[in-house]
Amino acid sequence: QAQLVESGGGSVQTGGSLRLSCAASGYITSFYCMGWFRRAPGQEREGVAVIANDETTNYADSVKGRFTVSRDNAKNTLYLHMNSLKPEDTAMYYCAAARASTWSLSRRMAASTYTYWGQGTQVTVSS
Repeated sequence: QAQLVESGGGSVQTGGSLRLSCAASGYITSFYCMGWFRRAPGQEREGVAVIANDETTNYADSVKGRFTVSRDNAKNTLYLHMNSLKPEDTAMYYCAAARASTWSLSRRMAASTYTYWGQGTQVTVSS
């Protein structure tokens, strides 16, 4: 069994900040790669930020310098700190996990790589 539960979504104004959390349980351990993905209405599911078991990180170009992904292995929790939020950041945000492996950057940022998914948490940014 594996479970991912996101929290921390909500509504903020442009320029605001928000922190998302993802609590992992079951089979998911520090040996798993984890990531945040988002899907806006009418858009494809997009990789936002991923962190490997060795804590290396990768970000979508659209969020570099504004978002920071981190993990607390003792608490088995993934975080996404979002700053300088823009209306285009509005989306449903999902936490995902996969067993660690050696992947290319493209593979690491692809939703199809990940096996386990949370239910999502909505982020809405207004002007």
